[in-house]
Amino acid sequence: MVLAILASSSVAQTSTERYRAVLDRYCVSCHNERLRTAGLVLDQADLEQIGEGSEVWEKVLLKLHAREMPPLGRPRPDDATYDAFASWLADGLDRAARARPNPGRTAAVHRLNRAEYTNAVRDLLAVHIDGRSLLPADDASYGFDNIGDVLTTSQPLLERYLSAARRISRLAVGDPAIGVVEETYAASSSFRQDDRMGDALPFGSRGGIAIRHHFPVDGEYSIHVDLQRTIMTGFIKGLGRFAGTRSHEIDVRVDGRLVERLTIQAAEIPEELVRAQLPPRQTLMNELVVRLSLEAGPHVVAATFSKASAAPEGFALPMPTRSYSQREEAGPLPAVASVTISGPHSVDGLGTSPSRQRIFVCRPTRAANEDRCATTILSTLARRAYRRPVSAVDVDPLLRAFARRRRAGGDFDAGVRASLEAILVNPSFLFRIERDPEALPTGQVYQVSDLELASRLSFFLWSSIPDDELLELAERDRLTAPGVLMTQVRRMLADDRTAAFRANFFGQWLYLRNLDHVQPDAELYPAFDDQLREAFQRETALFIESQLREDHSVVDLLRAPYTFLNESLAEFYGVPHVYGSHFRRVSLPDDRRAGVLGHGSILTVTSYANRTSPVVRGKFVLEQILGTPPPPPPPNVPALDDVAVDIEVNGGTRLSTRQRLEQHRRNPVCATCHAKIDPLGFALENFGPIGEWRETDNGTPIDASGTAGDGTTFDGPVEFRHALLNRQEQFVANLIRKLMTYALGRGLEAYDQPTVRTIMRASAEDDYRWTSIIMGIVDSMPFRMRRAQ
Repeated sequence: MVLAILASSSVAQTSTERYRAVLDRYCVSCHNERLRTAGLVLDQADLEQIGEGSEVWEKVLLKLHAREMPPLGRPRPDDATYDAFASWLADGLDRAARARPNPGRTAAVHRLNRAEYTNAVRDLLAVHIDGRSLLPADDASYGFDNIGDVLTTSQPLLERYLSAARRISRLAVGDPAIGVVEETYAASSSFRQDDRMGDALPFGSRGGIAIRHHFPVDGEYSIHVDLQRTIMTGFIKGLGRFAGTRSHEIDVRVDGRLVERLTIQAAEIPEELVRAQLPPRQTLMNELVVRLSLEAGPHVVAATFSKASAAPEGFALPMPTRSYSQREEAGPLPAVASVTISGPHSVDGLGTSPSRQRIFVCRPTRAANEDRCATTILSTLARRAYRRPVSAVDVDPLLRAFARRRRAGGDFDAGVRASLEAILVNPSFLFRIERDPEALPTGQVYQVSDLELASRLSFFLWSSIPDDELLELAERDRLTAPGVLMTQVRRMLADDRTAAFRANFFGQWLYLRNLDHVQPDAELYPAFDDQLREAFQRETALFIESQLREDHSVVDLLRAPYTFLNESLAEFYGVPHVYGSHFRRVSLPDDRRAGVLGHGSILTVTSYANRTSPVVRGKFVLEQILGTPPPPPPPNVPALDDVAVDIEVNGGTRLSTRQRLEQHRRNPVCATCHAKIDPLGFALENFGPIGEWRETDNGTPIDASGTAGDGTTFDGPVEFRHALLNRQEQFVANLIRKLMTYALGRGLEAYDQPTVRTIMRASAEDDYRWTSIIMGIVDSMPFRMRRAQ
C-alpha cells in the first residue's frame, strides 16, 4: 500500500515537472509577470495546486483544445503533447471540483422575460397575446435574454405590467362594456403576393394575409381589407392605367370558412385629371368591408385572392421587386396591404371562449355560492400562476379584490376579472423566486426543492410555467424520485411547447432573431424580399425541429446532408426538381450547403447590407461554433469601409472583399486578430451577402482558401466543414456551455467547466444526441443544486 502511494506520488511529481517544462518552453516567454500578454501569467502558476487556480487553468485548457497557442509561426508542441497536457489538466481540475462541489448560484429573484411572460399567459389563460406590443425588449447578457442578473425591474416597466394585466384580463374573461376596439394587421409591402402565402391560406389561393385575432366577446365585428398602392400616385397595384379595368375577387375567410367574396374594381379616373397629369388617388367602386357575428375567442381571419384571377392570357409579366415597386404600373396583380378588425359593434354575450373555459372551473348557482366558487377559481389560477401550492395568505387578497368589484356594482365575472389582474401583477407570477432554506451557512451546497426544479425545467424547455402533471409531481416531492425526472424530460421534449426552446435558444445562439431586422441593399440584391426572408426562417426552423424531434447527434447541425425547401427557395439555391409553395425535406445534391452554415438565414445575418463580411462570419464561427471568441478590437482602428475607399480610389480598380481585408491587415495592430478571424470567413466567401452561390466578387474569382489557428488548411465551404468536423469535440463542448448558460439563466464560471466535461463524456457514448446532452444538463449539479448565500 505504501509502495503504491509512493509510486503514485512519483508519477504525479514527474507529470508536474514535465508540464512545467512545456509551459516554460512554449508559453512563459509571452505570459509572464513582466509582459502579462492577454492578462495571463504562467511563469509563477502552481501546477501542484491546479484547483486553487482553476480560472487560469481553464483558460489554458481551452487554448490547448483549440491548438491556438503558441501562435502559428512560433515553436509548438506536437499533437501528443497537446493531448496529454490537456488530459492531465482536465483530470486535475475535475478531481479538485469533486473534492469541493460548487453548483454556483442563480439569481434569487429572476424576472420572467418577455417571451416567458407571453408563453405563461398562454398556458395559464389560453390567451395568445403579442408580448412585443405590451412589453419592452429585454436586456441580454452572455448571448441570451433570460439571464437573471440583467432582468431588472423599473417603475416604467411595472406600469407596463399593470397595463398588460388590465388588457389581458379583459381578453380572457370578457367585458360587455369593452367598447369598439380597432386593430390593423399590415402585410409587408416587399412581400410578393403571386402565390399561396402560407399554411393558413387555402390551396388555389394567392397573395393575401392570414392573422390570428382574439375576439373578446360574442358580438358583431367588421373586417376591412385595404389594398396596396403605388407610393407616388396612390394607384391601386394591379388596377392602374396599365393594368386594365378588369375586376378581381377577394375571399374573406374565418377559420378557413368562406364568409364573403368581394369584387374589386377601380372607379373610373376623371379625364380632366388624367389630361392635367395630376396624381389622383384611385378609389374602389365597392368598399372592401365584411360585417359578421363571431363567437368570443381566437379566430384566424384571412383575406386572399383566387389564383385563377392571376392574369389575363398573354405574355407572362415579371413580378416586381422593391427596386421599381413605386412605379404606377408596377405589379400586374392587386395585393392586400392590411386587414383591420374592429368591434364589437354589438355584444351578444361573453361566450364560451377557450380562456373562459380555462378560468371558470365552476359557476355559482345562487348568490350564496359565489364566495366558494370564487375561491375555487382563484385558488386554481393562483396555483398555476405562482407555480406552487397556495394558502389563504395568497388567496385572501384576491378574494378582497373580487369583493371590492362586486360591491362597486360589477357582476361575478367582473369580480373574477379584477382578481385576475391582481394575479398577473403579483411578484409570485412575474418572478421566479428561489429562497435558501433557513439556518444554512453561507457557501453550503443544497438541492433545490422539487417545485423550484419544476420551474427550472419548464422555463428551460418550454419558456413557460409547469403544466399540471409536472406541478403535481413537484407538489408531492416525486419529481426527483428515481427515473421520474428523466421521464418528464422526454415527455416535455415531445410536447409542441418546445417550439419556444427552438425559437429562443437557437434564435439567439445562431443569431436567427436578427433576420427580422436585416435589410440588404435593394438595388444590389433585388432578389431579397420578405418572401425570401420568410423562406430562410422557415428552412432553418424546420431543420432544427427535425434535428431535435429525430434526436440527431448535435454534430449533424454542421454536416446534415438535407434541408427543407419550397420551390422558390430551391430555385434560389440551385436545387432542381422541387415544386410548389409548401416546404418539404430535400436531400442536397452536393455538400456545399450541408448543415446550418449553408443556410441563407445564417449567411445573411452575418453579412452587411452591401457586401459579405469575412470578419463577421469568422467571428461568428469562433464565438458561436468553436467557443473561442477573439479579443475586442483595439481603439482607433479604422473601419474596413474607410480603408477600402482609399484603396479603390488610389489603386483605380475595384477590389474584392478579400483583397480589401488583406490591405487592412497590413496594419500590424490589426494583423494578429484578423489572422485568426478572417480565414474562417474567407471559407464562406462563395456565399454572397444574401446566401447566394457565386464564383466572383467584383469581377475577381473567389479565393475561399485559408488556414485556421491550429494550422489546418482548407479551400471552400466543403473542406472548411470537414476541418470543423475534425474538431467536433470543441463544437460539442461549446454547445453544452451555451445550453447550460441558457438553462441556468446565468453565465458559466470556471467551476462549471468540470460539469461541461462530465456531460460531454457521458453523451459521447450516445453519439452526442440531443436527449443525452439535455438530460445531462437537467441531471447536473448546477441545475439541481444551489449554493447558499
